[in-house]
Amino acid sequence: MKANVIISVIAMLIASSGAIAQSSCCLPYKKFGVELNAGASAATSRLAGAKLSPRVGGELLLHYNFMPHLGLYGGWGWNQLSAGKSFAGDNIDFEETGYIAGLEWKHPFSCSSPLSYYLRGGALYNHIEVENNPQGKIIGDTGHGWGYQVAGGLDIPVGRSFRLTPGVKFNSLRRDLRFEGQTYKLRYNYLSIRIGLLYEF
Repeated sequence: MKANVIISVIAMLIASSGAIAQSSCCLPYKKFGVELNAGASAATSRLAGAKLSPRVGGELLLHYNFMPHLGLYGGWGWNQLSAGKSFAGDNIDFEETGYIAGLEWKHPFSCSSPLSYYLRGGALYNHIEVENNPQGKIIGDTGHGWGYQVAGGLDIPVGRSFRLTPGVKFNSLRRDLRFEGQTYKLRYNYLSIRIGLLYEF
Protein backbone atom coordinates (compact mmCIF):
# COMPACT_ATOMS: atom_id res chain seq x y z
CA MET A 1 0.00 0.00 0.00
CA LYS A 2 2.76 2.45 0.97
CA ALA A 3 4.71 1.56 -2.18
CA ASN A 4 1.65 2.34 -4.34
CA VAL A 5 1.24 5.74 -2.67
CA ILE A 6 4.91 6.62 -3.17
CA ILE A 7 4.79 5.56 -6.83
CA SER A 8 1.63 7.61 -7.38
CA VAL A 9 3.19 10.74 -5.83
CA ILE A 10 6.33 10.38 -7.96
CA ALA A 11 4.23 9.87 -11.11
CA MET A 12 2.16 13.01 -10.38
CA LEU A 13 5.31 15.05 -9.73
CA ILE A 14 6.84 13.95 -13.04
CA ALA A 15 3.59 14.56 -14.91
CA SER A 16 3.22 18.06 -13.45
CA SER A 17 6.83 18.83 -14.34
CA GLY A 18 6.14 17.78 -17.91
CA ALA A 19 3.09 20.03 -18.09
CA ILE A 20 5.02 23.01 -16.73
CA ALA A 21 7.77 22.35 -19.24
CA GLN A 22 5.30 23.16 -22.01
CA SER A 23 4.47 26.55 -20.50
CA SER A 24 6.18 29.82 -21.39
CA CYS A 25 7.59 29.97 -17.85
CA CYS A 26 10.28 27.35 -18.40
CA LEU A 27 13.83 28.53 -17.80
CA PRO A 28 16.63 26.73 -19.68
CA TYR A 29 18.25 24.97 -16.72
CA LYS A 30 21.30 23.06 -17.90
CA LYS A 31 21.52 19.28 -17.63
CA PHE A 32 24.51 18.95 -15.29
CA GLY A 33 25.96 20.83 -12.36
CA VAL A 34 28.59 20.74 -9.61
CA GLU A 35 27.83 22.51 -6.32
CA LEU A 36 29.98 23.32 -3.31
CA ASN A 37 28.15 24.64 -0.24
CA ALA A 38 29.09 25.41 3.36
CA GLY A 39 27.72 27.17 6.42
CA ALA A 40 26.81 27.16 10.08
CA SER A 41 24.91 24.31 11.77
CA ALA A 42 22.95 24.13 15.03
CA ALA A 43 21.58 21.02 16.73
CA THR A 44 17.82 20.69 17.21
CA SER A 45 18.13 18.02 19.94
CA ARG A 46 20.57 16.73 22.53
CA LEU A 47 22.92 13.90 21.61
CA ALA A 48 22.64 11.13 24.22
CA GLY A 49 22.06 13.84 26.84
CA ALA A 50 24.85 16.12 25.64
CA LYS A 51 24.13 19.74 24.72
CA LEU A 52 25.74 20.47 21.36
CA SER A 53 27.32 23.77 20.36
CA PRO A 54 26.87 25.21 16.83
CA ARG A 55 29.64 24.51 14.35
CA VAL A 56 30.06 24.23 10.58
CA GLY A 57 29.61 21.82 7.69
CA GLY A 58 29.68 21.52 3.93
CA GLU A 59 28.73 19.42 0.91
CA LEU A 60 30.06 18.62 -2.55
CA LEU A 61 27.13 17.73 -4.83
CA LEU A 62 26.58 16.63 -8.41
CA HIS A 63 23.32 17.52 -10.20
CA TYR A 64 21.55 15.92 -13.15
CA ASN A 65 18.36 17.60 -14.44
CA PHE A 66 16.47 14.87 -16.28
CA MET A 67 13.43 17.14 -16.73
CA PRO A 68 13.14 20.96 -16.99
CA HIS A 69 12.36 21.41 -13.29
CA LEU A 70 13.14 18.01 -11.76
CA GLY A 71 16.52 16.45 -11.19
CA LEU A 72 18.75 14.20 -9.12
CA TYR A 73 21.44 15.36 -6.76
CA GLY A 74 24.05 13.40 -4.84
CA GLY A 75 27.46 13.63 -3.29
CA TRP A 76 29.36 13.78 -0.04
CA GLY A 77 28.81 15.85 3.10
CA TRP A 78 30.51 16.64 6.40
CA ASN A 79 29.19 18.36 9.52
CA GLN A 80 30.66 19.00 12.96
CA LEU A 81 28.90 19.70 16.25
CA SER A 82 30.71 19.91 19.59
CA ALA A 83 29.99 19.31 23.26
CA GLY A 84 31.81 20.76 26.27
CA LYS A 85 30.63 17.78 28.36
CA SER A 86 29.30 14.44 27.12
CA PHE A 87 29.26 10.70 27.80
CA ALA A 88 32.55 10.51 25.86
CA GLY A 89 34.29 13.15 28.00
CA ASP A 90 34.93 16.88 27.84
CA ASN A 91 35.56 18.93 24.68
CA ILE A 92 34.31 16.32 22.23
CA ASP A 93 33.55 16.82 18.52
CA PHE A 94 30.80 14.77 16.88
CA GLU A 95 31.37 14.62 13.13
CA GLU A 96 28.78 13.34 10.65
CA THR A 97 30.20 12.31 7.27
CA GLY A 98 28.89 10.28 4.38
CA TYR A 99 26.81 10.25 1.26
CA ILE A 100 23.65 11.99 0.01
CA ALA A 101 21.28 11.21 -2.85
CA GLY A 102 17.85 12.60 -3.63
CA LEU A 103 15.47 14.61 -5.81
CA GLU A 104 15.48 18.36 -6.44
CA TRP A 105 12.55 20.47 -7.69
CA LYS A 106 13.55 23.87 -9.08
CA HIS A 107 11.25 26.52 -10.56
CA PRO A 108 11.33 30.28 -11.28
CA PHE A 109 9.25 32.59 -9.10
CA SER A 110 7.64 34.04 -12.21
CA CYS A 111 8.06 34.06 -15.98
CA SER A 112 9.89 37.38 -15.83
CA SER A 113 12.04 36.67 -12.75
CA PRO A 114 15.65 35.44 -13.00
CA LEU A 115 15.31 34.02 -9.48
CA SER A 116 14.25 30.44 -8.82
CA TYR A 117 13.49 28.45 -5.69
CA TYR A 118 14.51 24.86 -5.02
CA LEU A 119 13.25 22.06 -2.79
CA ARG A 120 15.34 18.98 -2.04
CA GLY A 121 14.63 15.69 -0.31
CA GLY A 122 17.07 12.83 -0.05
CA ALA A 123 18.55 9.90 1.77
CA LEU A 124 21.74 9.92 3.81
CA TYR A 125 24.15 7.03 4.27
CA ASN A 126 26.34 8.51 7.00
CA HIS A 127 28.23 7.73 10.18
CA ILE A 128 29.15 9.69 13.30
CA GLU A 129 32.73 9.90 14.49
CA VAL A 130 33.52 10.86 18.07
CA GLU A 131 36.72 12.90 18.24
CA ASN A 132 38.70 13.98 21.28
CA ASN A 133 39.43 17.68 20.84
CA PRO A 134 42.10 19.19 20.71
CA GLN A 135 44.10 15.97 20.28
CA GLY A 136 42.06 15.09 17.18
CA LYS A 137 41.95 11.40 18.08
CA ILE A 138 38.91 9.39 16.94
CA ILE A 139 37.62 7.51 20.00
CA GLY A 140 34.32 6.20 18.60
CA ASP A 141 32.54 5.46 15.34
CA THR A 142 28.92 4.43 14.79
CA GLY A 143 29.41 2.91 11.35
CA HIS A 144 27.29 3.96 8.38
CA GLY A 145 23.50 3.92 8.42
CA TRP A 146 20.48 5.55 6.84
CA GLY A 147 19.04 8.99 7.55
CA TYR A 148 17.32 11.73 5.61
CA GLN A 149 17.72 15.33 4.46
CA VAL A 150 15.24 18.04 3.45
CA ALA A 151 16.30 21.45 2.14
CA GLY A 152 15.09 24.54 0.37
CA GLY A 153 16.43 27.84 -0.84
CA LEU A 154 17.06 30.25 -3.69
CA ASP A 155 18.80 29.78 -7.02
CA ILE A 156 20.38 33.09 -8.12
CA PRO A 157 22.15 33.40 -11.50
CA VAL A 158 25.55 35.14 -11.44
CA GLY A 159 26.59 34.82 -15.05
CA ARG A 160 25.96 32.30 -17.81
CA SER A 161 27.11 29.20 -15.94
CA PHE A 162 27.30 30.04 -12.22
CA ARG A 163 24.48 30.29 -9.67
CA LEU A 164 24.40 31.09 -5.95
CA THR A 165 22.31 28.65 -3.89
CA PRO A 166 21.67 30.06 -0.39
CA GLY A 167 19.30 27.92 1.65
CA VAL A 168 18.38 26.01 4.78
CA LYS A 169 18.61 22.27 5.29
CA PHE A 170 17.70 19.76 8.00
CA ASN A 171 19.60 16.50 8.48
CA SER A 172 18.47 13.61 10.67
CA LEU A 173 20.59 10.55 11.44
CA ARG A 174 19.99 7.91 14.11
CA ARG A 175 22.86 5.61 15.00
CA ASP A 176 23.85 3.44 17.96
CA LEU A 177 27.36 3.75 19.40
CA ARG A 178 29.12 1.18 21.53
CA PHE A 179 31.45 3.11 23.83
CA GLU A 180 33.33 1.75 26.86
CA GLY A 181 30.97 -1.19 27.33
CA GLN A 182 27.73 0.76 26.91
CA THR A 183 25.44 1.40 23.97
CA TYR A 184 24.36 5.00 23.35
CA LYS A 185 21.52 5.95 21.02
CA LEU A 186 22.71 8.98 19.07
CA ARG A 187 20.15 11.27 17.45
CA TYR A 188 22.13 13.64 15.25
CA ASN A 189 19.55 16.23 14.14
CA TYR A 190 20.50 19.72 13.03
CA LEU A 191 19.50 22.76 10.99
CA SER A 192 22.04 24.41 8.75
CA ILE A 193 22.16 27.74 6.93
CA ARG A 194 24.21 27.21 3.78
CA ILE A 195 25.52 29.30 0.91
CA GLY A 196 26.53 27.40 -2.19
CA LEU A 197 28.08 28.00 -5.59
CA LEU A 198 26.68 25.91 -8.45
CA TYR A 199 28.42 25.54 -11.81
CA GLU A 200 26.07 24.32 -14.55
CA PHE A 201 27.07 22.83 -17.89
